[in-house]
Amino acid sequence: MTETITTAHIIETGESRFAVDIDVMGHAIKGDEPLDAGGGNLGPAPFDLLTAALGECTAMTVRWYAEQQKWPLEKVEVTLTHRKGGEGALSARQDVFAKTIRIIGPDLTDEQRRKLIAVAAKCPVQRALEGTPLIHTVAG
Repeated sequence: MTETITTAHIIETGESRFAVDIDVMGHAIKGDEPLDAGGGNLGPAPFDLLTAALGECTAMTVRWYAEQQKWPLEKVEVTLTHRKGGEGALSARQDVFAKTIRIIGPDLTDEQRRKLIAVAAKCPVQRALEGTPLIHTVAG
């Protein structure tokens, strides 16, 4: 198996105080902070993108598993929230993500639905967030 290396390049645009252009694996995205955080709200903020990445990975993992099992999944829908602290958090600064998974497929059994929900908690982005990633920061 070959190693997959994801590359992203981010550069300030000057369009607002925090606006950036993001190039990730050939896909262009604009990022910014909302108005109330001093940005121009020209694109998603960093935690918006992180939350979206978790939802995207969850949906893809559920789809992949259903296909592997040849189960009649018609559609998967993921809704997420992210907040700092609150109910269930160990501190006011702890990141809390809540995922709601909607499994659409009238021919799925209850057991298949339960398994797909369990698989949703095992997507690679969730595992990275729950793990202890190593981040090296160097001057360029």
